[in-house]
Amino acid sequence: MILQSVVDLVAICAKKGIQNAILSPGSRCAPLTLAFARHPQIHSRTISDERSAAFIALGMAQQLEEPVALACTSGSAALNYYPAVAEAFFQQIPLLILTADRPAEWIDQYDGQTIFQPDVYGKHVKGSFQLPDSTSNSDQLWHSSRIVNEAINLAKQFPAGPVHINIPLREPFYPEHDEKIEFPANPRVFNQEHYSVQLSEESLKRLSNRLQSFSKILIVAGQQYPNSALQAVLDQLSKEKKVVIITDTISNLQSEQTISLHDHWLGNSSLRQELEPELIISFGKSVISKSLKLFLRKTQASHWHVQEDGKAKDTFQRLSRTIPSSPSSFFNWLAITLKPQNQDFQNNWIDLEQKAKAALGKVFEITEFGEYSALAFCLSKTPLLSKIHVANSMAVRYLNLLGKRDQEVSCNRGTSGIDGSNSTAVGCTFTTKDTVTLITGDMAFFYDRNAFWHNYAIPNLRIILLNNHAGGIFRLIDGPKNQPELEEYFETKQKLTAQHLATEYGFFYSKVVNQEELEASLEDFYKDSLHPKILEIETSSPDNAEILKSVKGKIKLSLEN
Repeated sequence: MILQSVVDLVAICAKKGIQNAILSPGSRCAPLTLAFARHPQIHSRTISDERSAAFIALGMAQQLEEPVALACTSGSAALNYYPAVAEAFFQQIPLLILTADRPAEWIDQYDGQTIFQPDVYGKHVKGSFQLPDSTSNSDQLWHSSRIVNEAINLAKQFPAGPVHINIPLREPFYPEHDEKIEFPANPRVFNQEHYSVQLSEESLKRLSNRLQSFSKILIVAGQQYPNSALQAVLDQLSKEKKVVIITDTISNLQSEQTISLHDHWLGNSSLRQELEPELIISFGKSVISKSLKLFLRKTQASHWHVQEDGKAKDTFQRLSRTIPSSPSSFFNWLAITLKPQNQDFQNNWIDLEQKAKAALGKVFEITEFGEYSALAFCLSKTPLLSKIHVANSMAVRYLNLLGKRDQEVSCNRGTSGIDGSNSTAVGCTFTTKDTVTLITGDMAFFYDRNAFWHNYAIPNLRIILLNNHAGGIFRLIDGPKNQPELEEYFETKQKLTAQHLATEYGFFYSKVVNQEELEASLEDFYKDSLHPKILEIETSSPDNAEILKSVKGKIKLSLEN
């Protein structure tokens, strides 16, 4: 018979709105697996590779903005979750991590599949909990259900994030043949109301008075979900109050009113004086652009960061005030309160943005074929409703350099690692019927091949694979690019293509090496199909580095004229 606390745990999950579980096979976790698999309100999937499973769960929770349950057996299985757990923590994505464990008396006693699992994720979870290993009386059942409620509430509470429940389990793990699992109809739950921080009248008056001393305001949007209402008020601030709004591609707040091509000119020190703000107002999570961060760190501007919990985020080393408010509430107040700003300041930014946009289009017309121009062409064919998941390293940097995107963009920028990109995109496909476009480099792609090792159909997945047979970003970093060990120890040259993987998993596959082949392949790439599709763009790493250098040089020249 399955332990009653496990049955109650799954029932509580369902009642508190958790509708998806990602499970990995194992014996110790069998009670969890069976309870999730048999609950009528929870959609459970099994993914054998725990590292991939965790990123798939992350990809689902990233889209649903609700916790996804993740369950594995004892021992090193739990450690394979760690990269995705860290990513979820820094990207503020809710996960409910459930790890089966040996009872405490068997830990470190040469028994199989045992490690020290309590608190195994350290500071990379919002909270760690341990269920009692016995539920022989009603108080223990009450304690167990209380823990599960607290954990799920904590995962949802701002800022959202992963929580861990470690579950010691004793044999027997399996119910008798044909034994049914009886879920309680009304498990005991307690929910936590969402709170909204409201700035006091006194605080608003202080902010209003302080704003009078600034005439050049720069608003920086970090990574976040699309928000049409917030987009509207930011556009209003730009039009009416003449503030400058900078957006990375992962901010999902790009419009005709925002500055998105700043990476093309912020490295030019001669422009500093005319572009330097007096006040920086930031919100959201991380920004991609290193040029932007370096530029703002060298200014003399004050920096206000807006975040509901008011925690300090001093990205630009200029922090002077934290504002505990939702961005929507704060910017709606700002739109009413702020007086029109210095229009020359705004015009300086807009002029550079328009010049860079015009130059970028012309430059690609005369640029030789490479992954930069190829990706630009692919994006011109990507459907508006396609969700884009982009891998780290050069893929996300190319996307950012190419400017405004109308599609929703997600990227694992919590830790900015290359691991788990494929799996996160697969998780996204489980939540939508829309096309999901994964843009990835070869290192990230081949590193996460097990993302496709499962039995679930993902016909809406489209993969644009930039294969230069190396970690091409290292040719652009001053340190490694000048070392004789570059190719072997930094680029990690490899000869793989995706053809065999596509055959193994039943994907449609095409490889292109020039513009004519690319155009032909894209004609039906986004048409509906029964299987996912891979478009592999094969190029040379040294050539790509030279092309990027050439494009930057041509754009810089056009901006100076």
